[in-house]
Amino acid sequence: MATPRIRQTRVLPGFGPTLGYTLFWLSIIVLLPLAAVFIRASELSLEEFWTAVTAPRVVASYKLSFGLSLAAAALNAVFGLTLAWCLVRYRFPGKKLVDALVDLPFALPTAVAGIALTALYAKNGIVGQYLDPDGLARVALFAKDSAIGQFLEPFSAKVAFKPLGIFVALVFIGLPFVVRTVQPVLEDLDVELEEAAVSLGAGRLQTFLRVIVPVVLPALLTGFALAFARAVGEYGSVIFIAGNIPLVSEITPLMIFIKLEQPDYAGATAIAVVMLLISFVLLFIINGLQAWASRRTGRDR
Repeated sequence: MATPRIRQTRVLPGFGPTLGYTLFWLSIIVLLPLAAVFIRASELSLEEFWTAVTAPRVVASYKLSFGLSLAAAALNAVFGLTLAWCLVRYRFPGKKLVDALVDLPFALPTAVAGIALTALYAKNGIVGQYLDPDGLARVALFAKDSAIGQFLEPFSAKVAFKPLGIFVALVFIGLPFVVRTVQPVLEDLDVELEEAAVSLGAGRLQTFLRVIVPVVLPALLTGFALAFARAVGEYGSVIFIAGNIPLVSEITPLMIFIKLEQPDYAGATAIAVVMLLISFVLLFIINGLQAWASRRTGRDR
């Protein structure tokens, strides 16, 4: 007697309809806006396009935006891994509060974050007043023009309205991406693996490099890519603390906004096309590294 076939019940429809709905919404939300950017930029001739995207002021904004975004994402990768490790492996007073504060940049409006950072690091701010040469001299109880005051001057750092302020803002908004990406991987990492490595004679550095890093590397690269992508397009939290000085502290999203105000929509979309292309190339490289790390550790199966 033939065994009756049991019909499989799925919550979602089959592959065909599901893929169709996915591509439909992806096209409306992502592909059509991106296509509109390229179409509007195509209104410029090749010479006009090149002139718009290679203006000295625009090139300076590329270097600032992408350079600081990479630096901020790299710093977040280091300290994000450290913070995630502390949250997963240790118990300490206020742990739940620290864990909740990690998500603060997600919930905080970007404009509020920018204003808060500016107020904090401005020359008369709570922290900024002690970072300029006068502030350091006051803390050390020496005059600015004294020998000690002149010695402390190289250690001063003006944050607000400088590129350093942009870097601080990008670190602030990018840290949660690394922490929340690495944290689940560390939670699934068995402590027995580390204990086995120690029992076989491995030191702390060897255990970290040969046991922990290979496991968390794909997630760490993913967090790095997310933090970088967020930093490249960040506007609200940066615009207040940047100072927006031409050729010094103007980010590329601001240049697009300036072009739109002129109005020069084709020039704005031309700059946006360059940002998209550079971002795609960098994200492609990062995703390639992530895939390589996954294959190397056998986690792509």
